[in-house]
Amino acid sequence: MSRRLVVKVGTSSVTDSRGGVDGDVLNSIARDVAQRRRAGDRVVLVTSGAITAGWAEVGTGRPRPSDARVLQAVSAVGQPLLMDAWRQAFATEGVTVGQVLVSPLDFADRAQYLHARSTLEALEDLDVVPIVNENDAVADEEIRFGDNDRLAALVANAVKAEFLVLLTDTPGLLTGDPRRDPHVTLIEEVTEVDEGLQALAGSSSSGVGSGGMSSKLAAARMATWSGVATIIAPAREVHPLTRALSGEAGVGTLFHPRSERLSARRAWIAFAVSSRGQLRINQGALQAIEHHGRSLLRVGVEGASGEFRAGDAVEIRGPHGELVAKGLVRVDAEQVLTGDDVVVHRDDLVLLRAR
Repeated sequence: MSRRLVVKVGTSSVTDSRGGVDGDVLNSIARDVAQRRRAGDRVVLVTSGAITAGWAEVGTGRPRPSDARVLQAVSAVGQPLLMDAWRQAFATEGVTVGQVLVSPLDFADRAQYLHARSTLEALEDLDVVPIVNENDAVADEEIRFGDNDRLAALVANAVKAEFLVLLTDTPGLLTGDPRRDPHVTLIEEVTEVDEGLQALAGSSSSGVGSGGMSSKLAAARMATWSGVATIIAPAREVHPLTRALSGEAGVGTLFHPRSERLSARRAWIAFAVSSRGQLRINQGALQAIEHHGRSLLRVGVEGASGEFRAGDAVEIRGPHGELVAKGLVRVDAEQVLTGDDVVVHRDDLVLLRAR
């Protein structure tokens, strides 16, 4: 049966110790993707590594810069190097690839979101493997994704993928930090990404990526709430994609999708649109939206923060400050307590915690 897969490869996996593109890893992944395509699967690839590859080209051994303007310029150098390396790797397998550079605005605006999805689907219809990356060279630092794990989860939602596979430099989600505890073990299956799992996540162990396990758990939560099974697996294994998807014991961590899959629009509200503020609600309103499927009314709002306008997304927090939902408001911030009775209509509201 044909499946749609989104495969994300991290910076530490696509680059070598010097920061240059690691052709052996790219060739291995390209072979795996080609094999999945011959089996009938449709694959979208999300890649990191442009900045690291660019700095290997122009940095002449100097420490990697932190200035956003310089990093954007470095990305402009690295992006064609990275893309050419992927093109060569897939050409060996007789597969054509197409580059898709995106920004958060492509997912924050509903029309752009649908357009991005249409472009990805059109490339697949042309028998081309889309290779997606954030447009680092021109992205506004304040609104950029910051890591490609989140981007991959948004792409998986947009194309209605069955699986999101995050290939990285670790065996999967571990019971602790292997840098501090040599006896940690692999967690092979996860049914819910909760606070306990988040506590296991650390920063990027390689020092070259912007993600790390924390961002992968966030991406897994986004994807599984969209009904997409997610796997974190080691990129440098032989046939990493095929082995991860086969359910082979000891290869990666599988995150099961929620049984109640969010619609594309609700997933877009929950995960693609940035919040512009917060609403704090009382216990009665919490009961109404969580257990009775009601709209959020003005009488249930205790307070508001942020400079949002009607149509913007806001976080909805319970009486104790806990995040319970996200939605599109129908009033401006200054009118929350004085305007229309309906602050967030139930059709524009997404619950964000398990019940």
